[in-house]
Amino acid sequence: MRIDVHAHLWTDEYLDLVEPYGQNTSAHRGVGAGGSPEELEARLALMDSAGVDRQVLSVAPRVPHFADEAQAVHAARLANDLYAGFTTRYPQRFSAFAALPLPHLDAALKELARGLDDLGMVGATVTTAVLGGSLADPSLAPLWEELDRRGTVLYVHPSGEAARTPLIAEHNMRWMVGAPVEDTIAVTHLLLAGIPGRYPNVKIIISHLGGALPMLLQRIDNQYGWESPGTPEKPSDAARRLWYDTVGHGHVPAVRAAAETLGADRLVLGTDFPYENGDLFRRAIGYIQEGLGADAAGVLDRNAAALLGL
Repeated sequence: MRIDVHAHLWTDEYLDLVEPYGQNTSAHRGVGAGGSPEELEARLALMDSAGVDRQVLSVAPRVPHFADEAQAVHAARLANDLYAGFTTRYPQRFSAFAALPLPHLDAALKELARGLDDLGMVGATVTTAVLGGSLADPSLAPLWEELDRRGTVLYVHPSGEAARTPLIAEHNMRWMVGAPVEDTIAVTHLLLAGIPGRYPNVKIIISHLGGALPMLLQRIDNQYGWESPGTPEKPSDAARRLWYDTVGHGHVPAVRAAAETLGADRLVLGTDFPYENGDLFRRAIGYIQEGLGADAAGVLDRNAAALLGL
């Protein structure tokens, strides 16, 4: 089964809710990722043209991470209810990751249970930072513990905050450079904090081939001993227990580097729909076939299904 784990869908109802809460939604409107019959028909036709059987929908980066708990809970419940509607209407074509009202742990655990147990979601999603805080922050331990107890998937997507540096945000690089930088920072936080070893049952998926991780992993191995001496295990060992989606904008050397560094068995198909649309969407599949040879079949058609239990 060919499953695309990196696919977005935002309804106007959801975007209209989170906009006054402080999230800029302009980049997500009018791009073909809505829930109208016309947009869904076009999406399904595109999926068919690339042989994609199913997409796992994610509300990221417009996740309901808000300082105000009532706002976070309201947005999370709306997002999950909307997604449950789409997965019920199209049970063979769509699954979904649950949105969580972070950083409010009790509410997030309750919504995680509702998403997984009542709405049939296949995991949860967060961004690479929660209101600027690291995913490895000790305050999030109860969430990691519950994800580990359930043995479920956590999909990690950039926040679009330009890694909170003006050197990215003020130079028109928020997504082209900022997003993979955020991926790289987040996954390295997890590795250095020992999250994969402490919570071995959580199936963590990092977006965009792990950002720059395939190029940096040997450097991290070489330097963590003196720069991060509290790291509990060799970072490359921990990194190879995570999964990484294949969004690489059709750049064959990138997907080859990820496969050689992290293992082709740790790669799962991602397209970043609607930002890779049309021929770019089809290229998101074709470049894996071009770059990985005999390993492509597993990446395209087996790894995600096994990971998600679909």
